[in-house]
Amino acid sequence: MPGSPVAGALPVRAAAATRSRDAAVTAAPASLRIVHCFRSPVGGIFRHVRDLAEAQVAAGHQVGIVCDSTTGGDLEERLFDALKPSLSLGVSRTPMQRHIGPGDLASAWRGYKIIKELQPDILHGHGAKGGVYARVFGSLLRVYRYRVARLYTAHGGSLHYDETSATGRVFFGLERMMERFTDHLLFVSEFERQAFRHKVGEPYPPSSLVYNGLRDSEFEPVALSPDAADFLYIGMMRDLKGPDLFIDALAQAEIRLGRDIRAVMVGGGDDLPRYKAQAARLGLEDRVAFLSPMPARQAFALAGIIVVPSRAEAMPYIVLEALAAGKSMIATAVGGIPEIFGASSPALVHPEVGALAAKMAEAVADPDAFAALMPQEEDLRARFGADVMAKEIERAYFSALG
Repeated sequence: MPGSPVAGALPVRAAAATRSRDAAVTAAPASLRIVHCFRSPVGGIFRHVRDLAEAQVAAGHQVGIVCDSTTGGDLEERLFDALKPSLSLGVSRTPMQRHIGPGDLASAWRGYKIIKELQPDILHGHGAKGGVYARVFGSLLRVYRYRVARLYTAHGGSLHYDETSATGRVFFGLERMMERFTDHLLFVSEFERQAFRHKVGEPYPPSSLVYNGLRDSEFEPVALSPDAADFLYIGMMRDLKGPDLFIDALAQAEIRLGRDIRAVMVGGGDDLPRYKAQAARLGLEDRVAFLSPMPARQAFALAGIIVVPSRAEAMPYIVLEALAAGKSMIATAVGGIPEIFGASSPALVHPEVGALAAKMAEAVADPDAFAALMPQEEDLRARFGADVMAKEIERAYFSALG
């Protein structure tokens, strides 16, 4: 009917909504103030944050880091020193407890004051503790009308717990509650995304799968040192990563082969004395060298075959780094590792001493045949590039702000 307000109402509203969305995207700043919050500056999470920070600075963003001041050693300090000049929002370190306890309130208050001062557009939490801090602090900033998007990457974290245990139920209940304060979830492997769905539930906020990425320089082969050992373990010295499985398997592999095997174990942690005692108890002390943490590519030259005996993982950088460097590798079929090799790869084993020992004996008996089982460089570059990772995460940032 002429003059009826109904005939053109829906198209007009749709056009207005489109203009509103376009305006919101246009209003999003080209340069973001990004703060990464995590607890321990060691291992894969620290590597992930460093790569992201470098790529984000190169893209013109202002970046800062807030993390624990009580963990890390000389290697981490050198890595921080190399990174600090490029971070306009700085590196702020304050004590953060690994486990929930009375000191959390004081730690949280200190962290909140630091982040409030930085006034981020993006608050990106990594790992369980960093994820809680980032989302709680971001929500508090919104009370004061700060415009901040809250993102969370689990990196395994609390998802490693058994959902049937009391501890697991507590953590997964906390994860579900924290989704109310999350603008975007990021997963580093399909395994991690499915674990979240199984243990926590279908995510409430938008989510994305973004694999960890490698720089072009990391695809340069690493040559072996003249006195290279047979096997290398590199990583944190804690049972979750399986150094105890590696030592036991090494002893059994010697029995299978009927000869001595040499190994290098690189890493640090509170449990290191226990693993040294284990090697001594098995009569391996003269054939297993324990070395302090060092850059991965430096460690790769120390042995012909790398063993990753983890009991649980998300998407470990060390696997990607080693394969890109042209190294042969035995790895456990846990977490996102099969997504790198392919689920049926003969290089994968269960995290069990006998299976590891058999595969180690096989690999060292015919290293050329074992090397031929590794993924191809072209496939690794296409799926695990640092540039791809950074662009996908930046897309998630702007989506969360919109």
